[in-house]
Amino acid sequence: MSKNLNIMLAGFGGQGILFAGKIVAYAGMIDGREISWLPSYGPEMRGGTANCSVCLSDAPIGSPLVTEPDALVAMNLPSYEKFIAEVVPGGVVVVDSTMVGTCTLRSDIEYYDVPATLLAEENGLKGLANVILVGKLLDATGFSTEETCKKAIDKSVSAKHADLAESNKRALEIGRLWTASEC
Repeated sequence: MSKNLNIMLAGFGGQGILFAGKIVAYAGMIDGREISWLPSYGPEMRGGTANCSVCLSDAPIGSPLVTEPDALVAMNLPSYEKFIAEVVPGGVVVVDSTMVGTCTLRSDIEYYDVPATLLAEENGLKGLANVILVGKLLDATGFSTEETCKKAIDKSVSAKHADLAESNKRALEIGRLWTASEC
């Protein structure tokens, strides 16, 4: 948990990329770490590209822009293809295999394929594939604790949608416990 981590989360607009990054950033803030959360999305918004850089550090952060991620969460094939080469050796990659549908050729990273969109639909959590992937990221990197991430969900879910906090916590747990298959 005390390791500095530069994370890139990427997908289409409307997949909840910025929300997923917010959960990670809030968890870092609750843990008392230095954090940055930098959203980036195309002019199309929903359906266009979206990505989010999150830095978690024990020291001041020089730049919020993540160009060489220690961890990548990719929710679609274009995002995977755009960022996979940038992940540092020894880094962690978590993909929604429902949407990406490919395995990595890189042998110098930890690769987790999670059928997050399918798992969300099967568990009555449509639209929460993003949080399932955050759960797997939590499991793979230990960027925080499950308890802290659940508090981060409470902070991230707006008061208007407070009734969705529990389903987000269920999605986090599903991702955390998912055992990825071999590519």
